[in-house]
Amino acid sequence: MTLLPRNPGEPLDLERVRAIRVNRSAAERRAATIGTRRTVKKEWQAAWLLRALTLIDLTTLSGDDTPGNVRRLCAKARNPLRPDLVASLGVAHLHPTVGAVCVYHEMVPTAVAALAGSGIPVAAVSTGFPAGLSPFALRVQEIGASVQAGAREIDVVITRGHVLTGQWEKLYDEVTAFRAACGEAHLKVILATGELATLTNVARASWVAMQAGADFIKTSTGKESVNATLPVSLAMVRQIREYHARTGFCVGYKPAGGIRTAKQSLEFLMLMKEELGREWLEPHLFRFGASSLLTDIERQLEMFVTGRYAAAHHHPMP
Repeated sequence: MTLLPRNPGEPLDLERVRAIRVNRSAAERRAATIGTRRTVKKEWQAAWLLRALTLIDLTTLSGDDTPGNVRRLCAKARNPLRPDLVASLGVAHLHPTVGAVCVYHEMVPTAVAALAGSGIPVAAVSTGFPAGLSPFALRVQEIGASVQAGAREIDVVITRGHVLTGQWEKLYDEVTAFRAACGEAHLKVILATGELATLTNVARASWVAMQAGADFIKTSTGKESVNATLPVSLAMVRQIREYHARTGFCVGYKPAGGIRTAKQSLEFLMLMKEELGREWLEPHLFRFGASSLLTDIERQLEMFVTGRYAAAHHHPMP
């Protein structure tokens, strides 16, 4: 993995935050052009899909998670494609793996043990995921516990009320505390964009999270009624672009929730390349929060190799 200087954050600039405006109609028009102005076919599509595979945070966040199904998920993370497809695509020397495995805190030790030696990081959802309304001290302690258990990435949820009421200082202080609790683990800040009412709120929350030291900003928990969309993504990645231009620091982006098809993954990759450039198509700066996406990518790659789709049960998820 490429090591870049981490975003250290900067003092909160309320004037800058309050000046942010997003025209929803313009954002929706721009988002509607993604995937229609250009297409990728055949070997180029296969290459893009292989790239998408390496950017997946393979995720299980269910109430019925068990050590057994987490170990199976980690086995899939180590070898996300069937060996015959890897051989046919000529990428055995690359040994493609996913970007991370994302689990609840309780399952962090199991995932860490199952991924030992693979280089695949474990990401833990934290801070009272998904609502983020448990007592603040407990949220901070949960981060520390997951880091101590071996999580190298922490996905936190913010208090949405701070955004909806314009309490930007409180949001800044909250994320700053989360960053401090993470230590060397990377902080991925979930905005729960489907609950923030406006794209302007989404953009402002993105900026505050980055000023507070976020390593990644992330759309959703996957539990909201509306999760990752292209207009929301556009609002967020343009703030990332502005932050990079202002500070020189790169902040990652993670769309999560509702991204299930290979076609959708290509649209998000095109958005990133057009808005932020090739540099952001790497695991240290871009991730998909998904589980079923891998199944469709594997099916599309099989179609490229064999000319036909296999039955769905040939690509089971753990």
